[in-house]
Amino acid sequence: MVRLLIVAHAPLASALQEVARHVFPEPVVALEAVDVHPHDRPEAIEAAVRSALDRHRPVLPGEPDEALILTDVFGATPANVAQKVADGLHVRILAGVNVPMLWRSLAYAALPLDELINRAMVGGAQGVMPITPTRPQNQVLQPSHDSKHHHHQQ
Repeated sequence: MVRLLIVAHAPLASALQEVARHVFPEPVVALEAVDVHPHDRPEAIEAAVRSALDRHRPVLPGEPDEALILTDVFGATPANVAQKVADGLHVRILAGVNVPMLWRSLAYAALPLDELINRAMVGGAQGVMPITPTRPQNQVLQPSHDSKHHHHQQ
């Protein structure tokens, strides 16, 4: 099972970890969060990320040692530090984490890493959409034909 790590600007990583617990109260996979604060040194962040990844290494022989790091913004400190830790083979990174991406990652954590990444990206992208206001159910707006309700410009 792929381990998941969220590395993001504080307090986003911890907040996303808490949001994950709303839908997945029983841990389905190892999920860690590293919040990056404005004055954290890159070396300290890198050490925290490596430590978080090491906490849940597989214990069974033959079990894949894979992790997916979800980060908030490409090119920002969290993503840059994650790039130093990831090897591109067993530890991979997705930038632009949102709640649908996280939930999809948790739901499909048992898939091979490449498949998980595809599912996570699709979930993240499908989670971004315009929402139009709707009327309450069973209430249809009826046009008024009453002359008293006409509004005229002055």
